[in-house]
Amino acid sequence: MRLECIECGSRFKIHERFYTCPKCEGLLEVEFEPSELKRKLDRKRLKTDQPSVWKYRAFMPILDESKIVSLGEGGTPLYRCDRLAKEVGVRELYVKFEGANPTGSFKDRGMTVGITKALEFGAKTVACASTGNTSASLAAYAAKAGLRCVVLLPRGKVALGKLAQTLVYGAQAVAVRGNFDEALDMVRKLCEARKDIYLLNSLNPFRLQGQKSIGFEIADQLGWEVPDRVVVPMGNCANIWAIYKGFFEFDAVGLTRGIPKMTGIQAEGAKPIVDAIKRGADKFEPVERPETIATAIRIGNPVNGPKAIRAIRASKGTAESVSDQEIIKAQKLMARLEGIGVEPASASTIAGLKKLVRKSAIKRDESIVCVATGHMLKDPEEAIKVSERPRKSGRIKI
Repeated sequence: MRLECIECGSRFKIHERFYTCPKCEGLLEVEFEPSELKRKLDRKRLKTDQPSVWKYRAFMPILDESKIVSLGEGGTPLYRCDRLAKEVGVRELYVKFEGANPTGSFKDRGMTVGITKALEFGAKTVACASTGNTSASLAAYAAKAGLRCVVLLPRGKVALGKLAQTLVYGAQAVAVRGNFDEALDMVRKLCEARKDIYLLNSLNPFRLQGQKSIGFEIADQLGWEVPDRVVVPMGNCANIWAIYKGFFEFDAVGLTRGIPKMTGIQAEGAKPIVDAIKRGADKFEPVERPETIATAIRIGNPVNGPKAIRAIRASKGTAESVSDQEIIKAQKLMARLEGIGVEPASASTIAGLKKLVRKSAIKRDESIVCVATGHMLKDPEEAIKVSERPRKSGRIKI
């Protein structure tokens, strides 16, 4: 294992505590030697054990397994959605429901690894900036590990369910004037100035390794087959890269063959990566004032944007943006056709898929997995607001 800069290619030892490359400030990635991975793999256990993050521990950058902090994350359902597929216009559609994780979002996959690394590094306090899901997850895992937790939240911009989790798990929450990008800048400066505080935003290269397990599980649950396409919401853009990397590593060691077309979806009010992909650009231009009902992806300057662009391009995928109205419609479709309740950011995948099929950018005979990143109860106020009001009186229509 090693840390490697995606920009300048510099390599560092796995025990180094860097957030970005000390030579060029580029993003870091954990890289494994395929031959070493093959040697460590217990293929029999991989074929028999039930999916979970730590089933794939050979692919996780952990040096001391006695320090693993887990709440039973991973092993989330992969639903085949035939009614939704018919509505969208594709042959084979699955939804990977990350709302079934311990705190209700995919963030738990990364946090189990991130908190474990915090213990390996001897940290006593962990910190993050968040639109809600990261803070909820970090607060829960910090509580489990006995660590202090500090979170910076954009004032008035965090969904009620996520805020409630963050507070009840005991995190010290600070409301920041400004958006997520400004909160992240503040917390990063704090962690760089105070070596006793460990940053666990997606800038942290170790945390993303846990999120690779979404890709691992999709292949595992499909009988060690790879779908044609995986559709992912893009906020800070760590997840689309992590899932791509999961498929890449499975292919590298011969567990599966091929990599799905990674397809990223953003809201129209926060779509810097979509714009870059459509322009054919290698770099994106930040959105200064991102705005969307989908708070989890209301990010204008995604830290992992460069990784997202690479994942999309390397897999021959694409990117699309959707309106808030399209997101709300998709959220209701998922609930009313398949019984899957998701927060708005998750519904963006179905909205984006439907739009791309309509534009003939996606073939109708593809096998497709949409990643639903968070539970509907993360943002209950939004769900109530966009739904029909209960009848006060009168006859029930059957």
